[in-house]
Amino acid sequence: MKEKIHPPYYRTKIRCACGFELEVGSTKKDIKVEICSHCHPFFTGKEKYIDAAGQIEKFKRKYGIVDKE
Repeated sequence: MKEKIHPPYYRTKIRCACGFELEVGSTKKDIKVEICSHCHPFFTGKEKYIDAAGQIEKFKRKYGIVDKE
């Protein structure tokens, strides 16, 4: 390797907003993320719908989708 062309390498922790921490090697210190595999609905199996001003209902009315409740 050439001298003095590579960025410094740190042992750092990635912190998620849910509180999960993971220690990794990186060229950045203190990485913060909003969502990770421990809190993302795809990985947890818990779906959350965030309905901004009735957009889901508007879509269902537009395409004639009926809920099976």
